Amino acid sequence: MTTSSSKRPQTSVLRVFQSKDQTRSFYNKISGVYDLLSDRSEAPMRKSGLELLKASTGERVLEIGFGTGHSLVAVAKAVGPKGKVFGLDLSDKMLKLAKTNLAKARLLERTRLRCGDAAQLPYADGSMDGVFMSFTLELFDTPEIPKVLRECKRVLRRGGRIVVVGMSKDAKRDPLIGIFEWIHMHFPNYLDCRPIYVRKAIERAGFTIKRALKKHMWIPVEIILAYNG
Repeated sequence: MTTSSSKRPQTSVLRVFQSKDQTRSFYNKISGVYDLLSDRSEAPMRKSGLELLKASTGERVLEIGFGTGHSLVAVAKAVGPKGKVFGLDLSDKMLKLAKTNLAKARLLERTRLRCGDAAQLPYADGSMDGVFMSFTLELFDTPEIPKVLRECKRVLRRGGRIVVVGMSKDAKRDPLIGIFEWIHMHFPNYLDCRPIYVRKAIERAGFTIKRALKKHMWIPVEIILAYNG
């Protein structure tokens, strides 16, 4: 078990300025080049998150914001033919790409993908063993983050786990956070995600933190493993 978060003062998390329709349109537009733009920096963080998740044979795992589907492939391999992987993403073009990648890996039959909003998950209570999010929670507007996490808690079975990989605001005097937030405020159509307090949000949603990693790509990243109950 990791120690509790630092007691130092925390500044507020910025709001999201674009609508979900605008966000969907943006990710549809960049879907074909998304991996070129971000995979080199995000892939090592995503891998660390998947290692914490430790999906295993026969499990039912949900990924929220699956993008082009790299994590879906990894989880589908881990759960085996007796498991099932569910995916929810706002972008229909990302969904199409993810299905193509899963089909190439001959794993499409183990998955159930759909477009939708994680603030209202279309899954039954207690139906999942695990939930995975990578660079997704910070896309939601600040008042919606607790709603998304409550929905994750609802669909997880008791004792189920969640892993969230997210850009972190919880860093001392990191100038890149300020630069990132300035761009977010002035050019939200190009950069509408922003750093958030990942662990703090998960704790407030009622999860029990098991591990909390802090890493750095070009901005601080938190990778949190927590349990439901």
